[in-house]
Amino acid sequence: MAQSIFRTEGVTKVYGSGPAAVHALRGVDLALNEGELVVMLGASGSGKSTLLNILGALDTPTAGRVFFRDRELTKLSDAALTAFRRDHVGFVFQFYNLVPSLTARENVALVTEIAKNPMRPEEALERAGLPHRMDHFPAELSGGEQQRVAIARAIAKRPDVLLCDEPTGALDSKTGVTVLEALVAINDELGTATALITHNVGIQKIAHRVVILADGRVSEVIENDNRIAPAEVTW
Repeated sequence: MAQSIFRTEGVTKVYGSGPAAVHALRGVDLALNEGELVVMLGASGSGKSTLLNILGALDTPTAGRVFFRDRELTKLSDAALTAFRRDHVGFVFQFYNLVPSLTARENVALVTEIAKNPMRPEEALERAGLPHRMDHFPAELSGGEQQRVAIARAIAKRPDVLLCDEPTGALDSKTGVTVLEALVAINDELGTATALITHNVGIQKIAHRVVILADGRVSEVIENDNRIAPAEVTW
């Protein structure tokens, strides 16, 4: 039986108070397992990004508990949560957040210089499919290449889990496929547990499991018995 890397129990998130309060999450119970690739689907406002941010300790729940393996994140101090993010979690967002004045190699090195047991920036960029673009600046790279630099930066510290919020949202289909291929390869080769938010329902077929959210709740979890390669995704 697969061991969970993340587990949530009754996680609720409310922004604001009174009549204007927004209930982003309404009692979410969910487990994400070691080594699996999970796709999270749902309409805008369904709670996907809020849940991902809580898993990655970028946000805290209003109520409920969150566990990373056997460690309860909801009991940790701000300093301990910062250390948790640094040591265990890699983030990939829709926009790449690269430093324009640094090369691809130097952008990745920003992380390797502070990580406990990093891979070399060159290795991280090779795993992300960019061995030939290491010394290029962001302005010299396509959108897909910049996103793969962001992926290399995220995996360079050897995180236990990779959390991706719409990583292909700003990309065309061909470029998006190359980004998905990098994420699948990292999940396969390194065993990095990966959770990926998307609006593109076709992407769900690359996952081991699909988690569908609606109105702040998990409405369905689907086991994917017949996964497809990113190149087969219908955009």
